[in-house]
Amino acid sequence: MRISKSQVSSEYKIFILDDEIGIIDSLSVMLKRSGYYYTGMTDPYQAIDKIREERFDLLILDYLMHPIHGDRVVEKIREFNNEIYILLLTGHKDLAPPLETIRALDIQGYCEKGDNFDQLQLLVESGIKSISQMRTIKKFQDGLNKILQAVPKIYQLQPIGNILEDILTEILSLVSSKDAFILVDDVTNVSGGNNSIFKGIGKYKAEIEDFMDMLDPLLMEQIGNARINREVVNFEQQLIIPLMNEFMQDIGIIVVEGDKLDEGTKLLEIYASQAASSISNAFLHSLVNTKNDELNKTYDELRERYMDTIEALRLVVDAKDIYTRGHSDRVAYFAVELGKAFNLSIEELELLRISGIFHDVGKIGTSDDILFKTDKLSDKEYAEIKKHPVRGAKILSAVSMFKEVVPIVKCHHERVDGRGYPDRLKGDEIPFMARVIAVVDAFDAMMSDRHYRSKLKFEDAINQLTQGAGTQFDRQVVEAFVSKTDVFKKIVNKESFNYEIKIP
Repeated sequence: MRISKSQVSSEYKIFILDDEIGIIDSLSVMLKRSGYYYTGMTDPYQAIDKIREERFDLLILDYLMHPIHGDRVVEKIREFNNEIYILLLTGHKDLAPPLETIRALDIQGYCEKGDNFDQLQLLVESGIKSISQMRTIKKFQDGLNKILQAVPKIYQLQPIGNILEDILTEILSLVSSKDAFILVDDVTNVSGGNNSIFKGIGKYKAEIEDFMDMLDPLLMEQIGNARINREVVNFEQQLIIPLMNEFMQDIGIIVVEGDKLDEGTKLLEIYASQAASSISNAFLHSLVNTKNDELNKTYDELRERYMDTIEALRLVVDAKDIYTRGHSDRVAYFAVELGKAFNLSIEELELLRISGIFHDVGKIGTSDDILFKTDKLSDKEYAEIKKHPVRGAKILSAVSMFKEVVPIVKCHHERVDGRGYPDRLKGDEIPFMARVIAVVDAFDAMMSDRHYRSKLKFEDAINQLTQGAGTQFDRQVVEAFVSKTDVFKKIVNKESFNYEIKIP
């Protein structure tokens, strides 16, 4: 006869078997209070059939029962189920089955019946922990077997797009997920630059322009974080796994989305290492199956779409505040003009231009209350503002095409005297182009109206730069800027100016 059933949590299922209904009622109170799913019966034969038909994790049963004793029930259950965890209850210690029988039937524990179920509750909790550990071990074993079966497939010589799709398909079989994507660098640099390609599955199986719409700033920042620190990042039901080749070089990331990813993290890390090797192998040995012009088309599309995404974020930052509108465009323009004074190459001037455009993109993560505050910032608020170079660097680190821009964006608020942020670098420790951006960024800020002050006169701004030379700013960069004051003065005095940047 079935007595009671209460589904509080179906993760672990407990079966109670006792020919005394009062014992089942008492045990059910304890189990219900602890939040366990339980089913109770008084008939041993019906209980055996029920356990045969349905999966249960733990069985609590009496030893002395009618028409058969508990050891006979266990013996019959063990004929078809060796995994269920069993706790045996005895009315009297002297009437318990011999130790040899308990061992032979793989009974995990027993205790005497009594008015106080504290000992039994401890045994149940211990049993649940053991069951949980066994589940983890089994899941890990199954996962490793899947990896062993999957590895030969992803090492087959085939087009890189097929390999990436196979990697994602096999990954989803390791965890409870349907959605994932991979961004991977071209480690062979066949097109002569820092390029990335994309593949998605599930909701991420999309064209590049649609995929880019899915990359919100926080996710982009965390992707950059995972790649920079070479660590797995668990972020809002998304697991971000960096791909490291055999030389421990970062070559890309895999992002898996799902509700319960924690248990599979280690498996995904193991599989990701194999995936990284197969990707390197693909680039080195199977590019014969993929035309270079097709690869370059994919690279160009991803570059264009990601540039569009970053540009959109930058414009959001710019558009928030009329006082800083156009700031990034002007910084890019001034940076290129200043870079020409150092006879930089066309490629270096282009790098300066992009760095100027995107130097403040990290402010997308700063609250409006802080950005628009008209009075003095508190220490906490100022600390938040100071995070924007790192945020920007992480966003740009998500794909390799901005590899050279990242340190410039990260360091544009460092000071040559070591009192800047985020890393208090000094002198030549600061990338040269970051020192250029620092000067033109400060100049444009001084020449613009802000919430807390009016813009300075041109001569006063130049004096401020000169006074900061050797402490806040690089002395040579300031001197080069001052040498071009006639050019810059004409620019800032124009009522309407199109910041078209001309690179030779």
